[in-house]
Amino acid sequence: MGSCISTASSEILNAENNQENVVYYEDTTNYTNDQSHIRIGSIHSHQGSKGLNQDAAILYQGYGMEDGAFCGVFDGHGHYGHIVSKMARNRLPSLLLNQMNALAKIFSSPKNNEKADGGNIQFDKRFNKWKEAFLSAFKVMDKEIKLLENVDCSSSGTTAVVVVRQGEYLIIGNLGDSRALLGTKSENGIVPVQFTTDLKPSLPMEADRIRKCNGRVLALKEEPHIQRVWLPFEDSPGLAMSRAFGDFLLKNHGIIAIPEISYHKLSQNDQFLVLATDGVWDVLSNDQVTSIVSSAANEEVAAKAVVDASVEAWKRKFPNSKRDDCTVLCLFLHRVKPNSLT
Repeated sequence: MGSCISTASSEILNAENNQENVVYYEDTTNYTNDQSHIRIGSIHSHQGSKGLNQDAAILYQGYGMEDGAFCGVFDGHGHYGHIVSKMARNRLPSLLLNQMNALAKIFSSPKNNEKADGGNIQFDKRFNKWKEAFLSAFKVMDKEIKLLENVDCSSSGTTAVVVVRQGEYLIIGNLGDSRALLGTKSENGIVPVQFTTDLKPSLPMEADRIRKCNGRVLALKEEPHIQRVWLPFEDSPGLAMSRAFGDFLLKNHGIIAIPEISYHKLSQNDQFLVLATDGVWDVLSNDQVTSIVSSAANEEVAAKAVVDASVEAWKRKFPNSKRDDCTVLCLFLHRVKPNSLT
């Protein structure tokens, strides 16, 4: 990995009027061979029964480099959640690369370039730049949402789970309760490794922060298993996550837009990534999702297969409940021939 990264295209990512829930974008400017026609993943979304589909997602192939990808899944909530999730989807990829390139220019030095020897140590240093870029980009993103004209995001917002691939490394950033997992080979077949923690008010660390800011964490009598965040002296808004873009009514009461960030070095055993909104994880386990993706006929149908299974699981498990939106992104980590997972 060099210190210079290509700039994200503005053709689609800055198009805030893009109303598609899911976007698969391929930047061919970073390709140097004939592999550009090979899709490396799939993405699919299904509207629930609550109203508008407020989920948004993007798989950006060729992000920053030929072997790069930006994977992002966003689950909107509140009256303007569908607007916020799409705005984050459209803007965050370019914001992140802009921040990374700015840091690379400030700190670039020949002695800081990654080398084959001690590559892990060198990437540890590079990860610190990526971490700073994530933190800066998420901060700017939250400010842009706050400045939206004619859109009151005091009680509207979105989650964001993002995985960036740059060569043999993955950088993971998570905000809220969407989830990312890795499917990796083991003696027992392909097994899941969960990359992110579902950041909900039920987590002691999250609840402590919220309460220190005078926010309240309580469950409704009819939903004793779901902890929600409330204002100090009002029974509103009842947010079911502890971090999010937007939700400015609660930003002084412990709700933050600071992501948890980590990285992972890929091995030959690592097969695929799955990012999905909580509409999927509410009804399917990590093992079930991994099994569905592993047995999919090809990359192009993998995400839809998980979504279809989620919809059926909702009907079985919660036949009298309103079904949540379900969105899935699958990224396959080894280049293969089209229409084959083998």
